[in-house]
Amino acid sequence: MNKIAVFCSGSDHIAPVYREKAEELGAWLGRHHKWLVYGGSDSGLMEVVGKAVKENGGMLMGIIPTKLEEAGRVSGLLDVEFRTVNLSDRKDMMLQEAEVAVALPGGIGTLDEVFHVAASASIGYHDRKVILYNVEGFWDDIIRFLGRLEETHFAHRPIRNCILVADTFEELIGMLEK
Repeated sequence: MNKIAVFCSGSDHIAPVYREKAEELGAWLGRHHKWLVYGGSDSGLMEVVGKAVKENGGMLMGIIPTKLEEAGRVSGLLDVEFRTVNLSDRKDMMLQEAEVAVALPGGIGTLDEVFHVAASASIGYHDRKVILYNVEGFWDDIIRFLGRLEETHFAHRPIRNCILVADTFEELIGMLEK
C-alpha cells in the first residue's frame, strides 16, 4: 500500500504520548516512501504526522476543506493539495485517494471519518479498511460498542470486515504491510 490516509486530531492540547505515536507512524511512512493522505492542517496530530513523514522522505497529500483554508490552518508542508467545499467532500476525496486508513486518537471529526469509511465499506461501495490505532487504549470504549452492535445484530456483517484494531505499533505496521 502506497497511499495511506491518516485520521487524527487537529488539537494542540493533547497528551504527549499521542504526539509520540503520531510521529513514530509518520517517520515509518516517510522511511517507506509512502504518501500520507490527510486533512492537511498545520495543527495537532495532523501537523505532527505530516512533519514526520516529510522529514523521512515521504510525500504529503492534503485534502483541505474551505473552512480550514479560510481559518489559515493549512500546513505549509504539502506536496499536493486538493480543495474541497466541505467535510463530506473531504472524506470522499480521502477515501478515493487512499488504499487504507489509520485512525490515530482524535475527536468528533476523526470518528466521523472512521464511520464514513466503515459504513460505505459495510454496504459494498469499496473494500478499504480503517485501522484503529489503539494507543494507550484510546479506542477501547468504541471497540466495546462495536462488539455490542454485533452481539445485538445491528451489524449485518462482521465489523472486522471494515474496522481493524492495532494495539501496538508492530501490529499496525503488520497490517499496513499486507
